[in-house]
Amino acid sequence: MSSTRKRAIAFVATATLGALALSGCGAGSRTGNENATEVACDYTAPESATTVNVLAYNSSAIDPFTDTMVSSCTKDDVTVKHDPIDFGGQVTKTTATLAGETGSYDIVETYGFVIPSLAVDDKLVPIDDLFAEYADKYDLNAISESMRQGMSYDGKLYALPMQAQMFVMAYRTDVFDELGLEVPQTFDDMIAAAEAIKASGKMQYPIALPWLATADVTTSFQAVMNSLGSDFVDASGNVTLDTSEAKEALQAMQSLQPYMDPQVTTFDQPKVQQQMYNDTAAMSIMFSGRMSDLTKAENSKLSENFGFAAPPKVSSSAPYLYDRLSIDGWSIPFNTKLDHKMLFEMMASAVSEDASTASVPAAYPAREGMVTADNSPYGQAANDSIAGVMPPVVSPILAPISNEITPIVAQFLAGGLSADEATAQMQAAGEQIAG
Repeated sequence: MSSTRKRAIAFVATATLGALALSGCGAGSRTGNENATEVACDYTAPESATTVNVLAYNSSAIDPFTDTMVSSCTKDDVTVKHDPIDFGGQVTKTTATLAGETGSYDIVETYGFVIPSLAVDDKLVPIDDLFAEYADKYDLNAISESMRQGMSYDGKLYALPMQAQMFVMAYRTDVFDELGLEVPQTFDDMIAAAEAIKASGKMQYPIALPWLATADVTTSFQAVMNSLGSDFVDASGNVTLDTSEAKEALQAMQSLQPYMDPQVTTFDQPKVQQQMYNDTAAMSIMFSGRMSDLTKAENSKLSENFGFAAPPKVSSSAPYLYDRLSIDGWSIPFNTKLDHKMLFEMMASAVSEDASTASVPAAYPAREGMVTADNSPYGQAANDSIAGVMPPVVSPILAPISNEITPIVAQFLAGGLSADEATAQMQAAGEQIAG
């Protein structure tokens, strides 16, 4: 199989790993533009009636940006169109629209995790010149430079950062207070808290993590490796899946299993949210885009009993948190027939200061310093999380490797492989992709 084909397949299977996500990945659909903020969108319109098709999944963290673009940039003979879609559908449609010389979409939401592979395959338009041209008009330099770097590859910017998502721990403050428990700082602390909660009879499986066997489980595995200061490849592109860190990461995940629902490898983030809503879990770690939903009374009678904190480290000696940072942004597909300047101004308007301010607390905008402990219930936790995340390894083979090793991680957690067998198989799979 060609490396290009592998990367295309990897995007379908692993876009969920980044955003995971972050960025509340996998949310349900909603219609209308109730999240829209009116902003300036002063592009030069084509001479004839034009439809701009936007591809972005629906979630509480993404909708404010999409709705603002649709509402503010639809005018005269230009219609900006966005159809409700869930995350899985968005991933599938992204792969399809980028597969040929003509596509169905003109603006595509994408993620930092897959930027390198899409850049190598020339699937996105570099937007450095457009960024420079419109930076002053839309105050684009206020967008985090590190997030811009996260949307870049080989010195070129491929997407305009919209928002970020990072792992955040949600926990039941009422349960923790009643039992005199502290917020966990390590996996051992999580296990100790889970033991106390089980012993109290309050719930059988106090820990809830999204370990869906077809995607999310590899995000967690990568986050554990990151906590230990490692990743699937090193900065030089060497595969590092047979290391002591990889084995320790698998064993650390395994140590949490007795305190999680036996069906955990079928659980995505919405399912984990339901565990928290329904009083069947007391601790969860998800991307931050899921946190605002927990605070809404219409979602759960427990909405006032959720606290938020940065995720723990795997161990007290680990250099980083159990964490992943996912950056969402707007990109221009290589095969759109519409004017790139018009499309860029639509993207820029959707991440303007007003649009970004209005997205809080549902989202964590890409503009510097917008989320605080005062304007977001999980703001401090999110900022602490970012401060403790491992700096990302940027490589075009990370996404295809993630795709290949996902079933191996799942098989290990199901008891079908030892840690030595799993790491050996993952290393072989990674080396085959790396060439």
